[in-house]
Amino acid sequence: MSFKSEINRRRTFGIISHPDAGKTTLTEKLLLFGGAIQEAGAVKSNKIKKGATSDFMEIERQRGISVATSVLAFEYNGIKINILDTPGHKDFAEDTFRTLTAVDSVIVVIDVAKGVEEQTEKLVEVCRMRNIPMIVFINKMDREGKDAFDLLDEVEQKLGLKVVPLSFPIGMGYDFKGIYNIWEKNVNLFSGDSRKDIEETIEISDLASPELDKIIGEKAATTLREEIELVDGIYPKFDKAAYLDGQIQPVFFGSALNNFGVRELLDCFVDIAPKPRAKQSEERLVQPDENKFSGFVFKIHANMDPNHRNRLAFVKIVSGEFKRNAPYLHVRSNKKVKFSSPNAFFAEKKEIVDISYPGDIVGLQDTGSFKIGDTFTEGEIINYKGVPSFSPEHFRYINNADPLKSKQLNKGIDQLMDEGVAQLFTLELNGRKVIGTVGALQYEVIQYRLEHEYGAKCTYENLNVFKACWVEPADKKSDEFKEFLRVKQRFLAKDKRNQLVFLADSQFSLQMTEQKYPNIKFHSVSEFN
Repeated sequence: MSFKSEINRRRTFGIISHPDAGKTTLTEKLLLFGGAIQEAGAVKSNKIKKGATSDFMEIERQRGISVATSVLAFEYNGIKINILDTPGHKDFAEDTFRTLTAVDSVIVVIDVAKGVEEQTEKLVEVCRMRNIPMIVFINKMDREGKDAFDLLDEVEQKLGLKVVPLSFPIGMGYDFKGIYNIWEKNVNLFSGDSRKDIEETIEISDLASPELDKIIGEKAATTLREEIELVDGIYPKFDKAAYLDGQIQPVFFGSALNNFGVRELLDCFVDIAPKPRAKQSEERLVQPDENKFSGFVFKIHANMDPNHRNRLAFVKIVSGEFKRNAPYLHVRSNKKVKFSSPNAFFAEKKEIVDISYPGDIVGLQDTGSFKIGDTFTEGEIINYKGVPSFSPEHFRYINNADPLKSKQLNKGIDQLMDEGVAQLFTLELNGRKVIGTVGALQYEVIQYRLEHEYGAKCTYENLNVFKACWVEPADKKSDEFKEFLRVKQRFLAKDKRNQLVFLADSQFSLQMTEQKYPNIKFHSVSEFN
């Protein structure tokens, strides 16, 4: 197969939602349709035994939530699909934000009963900022929930999207009879049997046909005809170019747990979702069909195999072919590196690959020299933008609970911070280490992993910080900046990249500082782009 056709047959997307909306279940059913797994439940039950996941996934088992993004790939109708299943829990949102830099499109999962929830709003906002094409999947239709039109309104208002329903439910909850597939013009009948791989589908090219009354009953048929007429009147027609541009968002209804409406979603996704897209670097726009390889690290996972203490850097290939054992330039260190065993992820297995194409995700063995945001090329100096660090919301001092293990503790903190689990700030005044996280649950994960993976114990101490702001002075030699450094010495720290950070103890203090030093900018995201 030619290089161009390999690119054209790839679709790389992320699945995002609030916790419990059914993200992992949907991922599992997509794998089931792709033939990547043979039975439902395989993703959950084998996550620990077979999955390319680290030991701390014990926490995933205990809490029943996804803690880290997992990468899964499968083939469907000749298309190579790469899924990035992200954590929904807000305490792990930073992992999800970074993952969104590596996807070409997104599926947003919404619970029919709960509607649009807070975490979904934040994630969709990030997608909108980046113009990522989105498809909305409204899940759990077999349960009682909000009216379909109310839900569509809510999605438009709360998420700022412009929706186009491509399927529509026939009833809901106890009255749920199935789905009318507007995209394919057929009716999909619901039997409620999750063991059935594919439900009964009946072609209906004309809704006025009396055949519809026989299939779903007269009352349901009348309601459906009225609702579809409303849909045609209210919502715009589907336009692929507008979808790819992030201007409209198709909506599908279904029940992932019952395997219902998933095939329709997948068939349409394969048809309309974008192929690997061009990516902006600081130097220029890089096209996927360029001959020379380039890619960037969007995630690092330490101790994927606890017995071997290995680290894996997840690289999204942006352009060219990535070949095993070929020398590539690690731009930040300006060194050439070779990879003898790059991993591809196929459902729950990892396998070594000889060649990968734009859109693919490869896992590279890392001895500790790579960082999130690093770029690899065939020699050109390119730096991919937009793998940001957001200001944490929780701050604690980290203390060594076992003085004999300080070396292990420092190594553990260092590696976990490279992974992007949390952010490390070192106070300028006394050199004390402060860990900042997006959610409090991260502290548990860090403590657990330091003990089980590095043999180090730590304790925490609360620290009153409202926000960490990266400092950008207009002139580093100005008297204003010198005064700022002197007056605010107690509140200054350096992050892992040695950038200056102001730890404001309250919103008031931040506002006063901004007013007092007008020539200094305070950023809540470390990448100022």
